[in-house]
Amino acid sequence: MFTCPTGPVPVSRRGRALLENPVLNKGTAFTEAERTAFKLRGLLPPHIDSLEDQVSRSYEEYKHKDEDLQRHIFLRQLQDENETLFYRLLFEHIEEMTPVVYTPVVGRACQRFGHIFRRPRGLYISYPNRDQMDLIVVTDGERILGLGDQGAGGMGIPIGKLSLYSLCGGIHPRRTLPILLDLGTDNQERLADPRYQGWRHERVRGPEYDEFVERFVQAVIRKFPHVLLQWEDFASTNAEPLLRRYQNRLCTFNDDIQGTAAVILGTILSAVQAKGERLQDQVFLSVGAGSAGFGAFALLMRALESKGLTPEEAHARVFVTDSKGLIFEGREGVTPMKKTMQQLASFSEWAGPDGRVATEEVVRRAKPTVMIGATGHANTFNEALIRPMLEFTENPVIMPLSNPTSRAEATPAEILEWTDGRALIASGSPFEPVVYEGETRVIAQCNNIYIFPAMGLGVGAVNARRVSEGMFLACAYALAKESPARDGLHNPLLPALPQIREVSKRTAKAIALAAQKDGTADVVSEEEVVARIECKMWEPEYPRYRPV
Repeated sequence: MFTCPTGPVPVSRRGRALLENPVLNKGTAFTEAERTAFKLRGLLPPHIDSLEDQVSRSYEEYKHKDEDLQRHIFLRQLQDENETLFYRLLFEHIEEMTPVVYTPVVGRACQRFGHIFRRPRGLYISYPNRDQMDLIVVTDGERILGLGDQGAGGMGIPIGKLSLYSLCGGIHPRRTLPILLDLGTDNQERLADPRYQGWRHERVRGPEYDEFVERFVQAVIRKFPHVLLQWEDFASTNAEPLLRRYQNRLCTFNDDIQGTAAVILGTILSAVQAKGERLQDQVFLSVGAGSAGFGAFALLMRALESKGLTPEEAHARVFVTDSKGLIFEGREGVTPMKKTMQQLASFSEWAGPDGRVATEEVVRRAKPTVMIGATGHANTFNEALIRPMLEFTENPVIMPLSNPTSRAEATPAEILEWTDGRALIASGSPFEPVVYEGETRVIAQCNNIYIFPAMGLGVGAVNARRVSEGMFLACAYALAKESPARDGLHNPLLPALPQIREVSKRTAKAIALAAQKDGTADVVSEEEVVARIECKMWEPEYPRYRPV
């Protein structure tokens, strides 16, 4: 049976060098013996705190901040000083602080990145230095949340994402590396800002872009051949081609495409089982055809086919619209990625005078039971679009997924009003519970936080060499088993965040077993998979040190 290493952690640093290392620093919690052994006498006040004392003091300071951006800055500074304290504080206040350390507040932090910059974190690889790249959530900063091109300010995203890997999946912070590929920016506001931290140049595109990314990937394979590389917040025009180009060359995935798809599918499965219905009997409409819409389409197709539908039957149940309406065969100006999602018929009888098929017409004709919002634009959903769903489903499943909160397609309160309280809702950004006719409805946040930490944990547990679609499918089904809606139709569709680490363990097990089934991972017993996951699950606690 696999066993975890135990005992004191060997530490070679002494004095101020130890205090300035955020992974090793305990601050005022160093014991008397450690202060002597590591030459800390005189560098710390004499009082010795427990970790619990430090958490209480830090939370008191956090609450004194006037607004969320200041709270985000405080948490990032704490992470730069003491990672264990940072993660323990987050874990004890996970529902309150997760939206501050990541979405939606991280969007503002990216926009203000140059103004709130304190201490470098992560690795910036700039295009002018491409010949020096020798040497891992990675972004190029072009499509940050729903905010667009933020250039070097996009570094806030991989930093925040990796914080959630550690917080929710137990990945040790010292084993993570945020990277920003600085290829310039087309955001004129950023270029004009004297405090912008990135390369001041219009964004590099085309063959030069591809060559730069290729050099980066080659360096990753050479230096970290067993790493899991996650692509994050790349523009749709690059996201899918990059995934397709590299998914069989190293262990990699795109969270915007595949992680989003898995949490969408897991949430839909939760809703369908709460209604006592079958997945293969649903009709799906994705309003939005970017990375999230593409990923949801692909995984839904795989799930429907696993239920016995032919590819043609599955495709006929999944509709996708963009700003020009339904994507269907023969429509002009459809990109290669969108062509994979197009309905395989002309649908001319659905079209208006301009030849387009409006989303409202798709609802009327296709009769979707599940509607996914992935547009990046606020108020895309309205009563005229949503209410007709009540004519062909008792409990429509409606998911306004765009974030940050200001970009949500509709608020849960609006959707409940438009559906007479019958809708089953999950949102992409956090919303407060809604009281509808005296009943409090807790709104599940359909957030990739339920997927990617478990993916990192499961991949690492069995040393998976690739990330497959089957692993995401297994993850979605495992997540659905955790749904509180199994015990009541109007319970939240996803588990509460304080349960996230236990949820991550169980979904990581499903991922690891799927990787074994694919033949791309260590083959060990199910019991050892569980033991390895437990061993890899880092806890934000101070270990004992021994000097070396």
